[in-house]
Amino acid sequence: MSCIRFNTPAQRSQLRAMAPSMITAEEAAESHPAPEVTATKIARLRLLASDVNPKIRESAASNHNTPVDVFEVLAKDSDDGVRACVARNEHAPCDVLRMLAHDPSETVRGFLATNFFVPDNAMSTLAADESATVQRLVRWKHELASA
Repeated sequence: MSCIRFNTPAQRSQLRAMAPSMITAEEAAESHPAPEVTATKIARLRLLASDVNPKIRESAASNHNTPVDVFEVLAKDSDDGVRACVARNEHAPCDVLRMLAHDPSETVRGFLATNFFVPDNAMSTLAADESATVQRLVRWKHELASA
């Protein structure tokens, strides 16, 4: 369900080599415009975020139009899956991502470690995490970003 891409340097190189035969991301976006974000869409997101089913709340936590106050509530959700969706959402506010660096769930912190939009101070916290898995994910992301 993750939207994160884990392209290797070889795959990125191949994509660049194929670029003349491919349209750019901007051209694709122009040909498929997203619908306007309306007050009713935001109201639906708020409704989804308060659903009893955690899978429904995950959909609100994964949406890039979710309001800041809803992200703050979802980041404190009792379900690890909901918090993990917030952690990997590149549109989640920095303050919310910083808070999740101290989440009790290793899974949530692991997803947070792979989000390229996490503030540096939260990444420093994750680099010193008690979990070896989270530490490895931080190193992996750093190596990937350096490639």
